[in-house]
Amino acid sequence: MPKYLKRGLPQDQVAEADAKVRATVEEILATVEKRGNAAVREFSERFDKWSPASFRLSAQEIEAALSKLSKRQLDDIKFAQQQVTNFARKQRECLVDLEVETLPGVVLGHKNIPVNSVGCYVPGGKYPMVASAHMSVATAKVAGVKRIVAAAPPHDGGAHPAIVAAMHFGGADEILVLGGIQAVAAMALGTETIDPVDMLVGPGNMFVAEAKRQLFGRVGIDLFAGPTETLVIADDTVDGEICAIDLLGQAEHGPTSPAVLLTTSEKLAQDTLAEIERQLDILPTADIARKSWADYGEVIVCKSDEEMLAEAERLAFEHVQVMTHDPEYFLNNMTSYGALFLGPRTNVSYGDKVIGTNHTLPTKRAARYTGGLWVGKFIKTHTYQRVLTDEASAFVGEYCSRLCMLEGFAGHAEQANVRVRRYGGRDVKPYTPVEAA
Repeated sequence: MPKYLKRGLPQDQVAEADAKVRATVEEILATVEKRGNAAVREFSERFDKWSPASFRLSAQEIEAALSKLSKRQLDDIKFAQQQVTNFARKQRECLVDLEVETLPGVVLGHKNIPVNSVGCYVPGGKYPMVASAHMSVATAKVAGVKRIVAAAPPHDGGAHPAIVAAMHFGGADEILVLGGIQAVAAMALGTETIDPVDMLVGPGNMFVAEAKRQLFGRVGIDLFAGPTETLVIADDTVDGEICAIDLLGQAEHGPTSPAVLLTTSEKLAQDTLAEIERQLDILPTADIARKSWADYGEVIVCKSDEEMLAEAERLAFEHVQVMTHDPEYFLNNMTSYGALFLGPRTNVSYGDKVIGTNHTLPTKRAARYTGGLWVGKFIKTHTYQRVLTDEASAFVGEYCSRLCMLEGFAGHAEQANVRVRRYGGRDVKPYTPVEAA
C-alpha cells in the first residue's frame, strides 16, 4: 500500500472550483455567440485591459514585432521550431493512404486529408509560451492545414514579439492578439470579422481548457489540455536536488498545477521535501510554485517498481519523468501518460521548449484514452470503396441482403437486391425478418 508523505487538496474542493469555472465559461461563450465582436472586445477589456482597433495583426505590425528581437533570439526560435517540424514530418510520413483489393473486384481504401482550418491558442498571460506556437502552428502547417489562425493574449500591453515571431515563422495565416475564453470563442464561433475554424488546438489555463471542452462537437479539439501536471518517478539512483527542481520547474506554470513524486526511497522523499523548501527560498517564480506545491503537490512512497507503475497508471499524468535504475521498465509497461522523459539526462523542460516532441498533452487522466497533439491530430482519415465487376457486386449483395434482413432493414436489403438482380441476373426477392432468421 503506497504511503503518502504529502497530499494535495481534497477532491471535493477541486470539484467545487471546477464547477465555478464551468459556469463562467458557459456564460461567456453564450455572450460571444450572441453579440460577436462587441462581446469579445468587452471581455478582452475586462480581463486583459486590451481593446485595440483590431485584434488581428497587420503585416506591418508583424514586421515591427520581429524587429524587436535580437538575431540570437530569432535564431533560437527557429532552432526550436526546426526540431518540432522535423519530428512532425517524420510522423507525417507514417500516415499513408491505402488502397487494397480485399475480394476479387472489391477495392477499399482510405485517404488522409488535413483539416481545412484550425485555431491555435498560445498561452501568454503569466509567461509568454513561445514554444506553444511551434507545437500547434508549425505542426498544423506540416499536416497541410489550409488556414491557420493563431491567438495569444497581450503581454505587457501589446503583442509579445517572440510569440508573434514563432507564429509567423510557423506559418500562421492570421495572428490575433487576444486571450482567454474570448479568443477561443471568437475562433470557434466566429464574429463579424473573424471567420470560424473547424478545430481548436493548444494548451491553456482552466478557463481555456473548459471552453474547448464545451465547444467540442461544434468544432473539433485536440484534447483536454488543462493546467500542467508532472509526475517524477525516482529511486535512490538520483538525489533530492534534481527531483525537487523537476517538480518545482513545472509547478511554476500556475497555482493549480499538480506535481507528484513517486519513489521507492523514503530517504529520497524526505530529501526532496527539504530541497523543495530550500529551492522555494531562491526560485524567482516561487510565489506561484509555492502555492501550486502546497495545494496540489504530493509525495508517495512505494515498495517496488511494480507498485510505482500501478500508481502512475492510476494517476495517468501529463508529464512523467522517470529516473530509476531501469527506466525501460516504465517505457515498456506504462500505458497511460502524456509523454515520458527517461533518465536524468532529459527532463520535461526539454520537451516543453526545444527537443522536438509536442508539449500539448492530455491532463486530468485523459491519457487513459488519448495521446498528445501531433501531426496526425490535424489529419482526418476518410474511407472509400469501389466495386469493379458485376460478379463482385452480386456476390457481396447476396450476403448484404441476408444480413440486412437479419436486422429487419428491408430497404437496406433491397439496395443489395437491386444489384443482385441487375448484375447477377438472379431474381432475388426481399426476405422477411422471420425468413431471414
